[in-house]
Amino acid sequence: MPSNFGDKLLKLKIKLPTNDFYIPSEDTFFIAEHLENVKGKKALDIGAGSGYLTKILSSNFSEVVATDIDFNSLASHKSKKENLVCCNGANAFKCKFDLIVCNLPYLPSEKVVDRTVDGGKEGIEVPLEIIKSVLGRINQNGRFLFLTSSLANYQKLIKQTKKLGFDVKIIANKKLFFEKLFLVEAKLKTKV
Repeated sequence: MPSNFGDKLLKLKIKLPTNDFYIPSEDTFFIAEHLENVKGKKALDIGAGSGYLTKILSSNFSEVVATDIDFNSLASHKSKKENLVCCNGANAFKCKFDLIVCNLPYLPSEKVVDRTVDGGKEGIEVPLEIIKSVLGRINQNGRFLFLTSSLANYQKLIKQTKKLGFDVKIIANKKLFFEKLFLVEAKLKTKV
């Protein structure tokens, strides 16, 4: 991968069609670095936005489905249209996935105005709804990777995710000049 953000954005523009709805940035590239060697049968990209992560997953998984709450964003994807679903989180699915990925909207906000970034008052209210939608849609040995930030009450988000029945750990972090990003792995608790 290119070493700086400008090079990454230029490379992205070459690979993907223009998408006026979401432009990937450091958080997307941070997740992408941790997906390049992950393989499996079925993957789900929640909040697919530009389709950057969907494209990476498509290289390593037999079946990849992408969701977004914004229909126009999905309409601009170059991915197979039958694998794009307009819905909130993973609510539209009954099947299970080996890997689910989500770049959560985590910015604290009094009101959710921009669904791509606003996470609610503590930056965890919208993420928790998305995380709840994953329950029942992940294989017993599957993984759910999501991104959060030091700008949100990420410790509370992790604690609440554990209460929902997941084993949770931060697998990577990245310091930016105004925040720290956390890549979180959640797996279903093993039944005893």
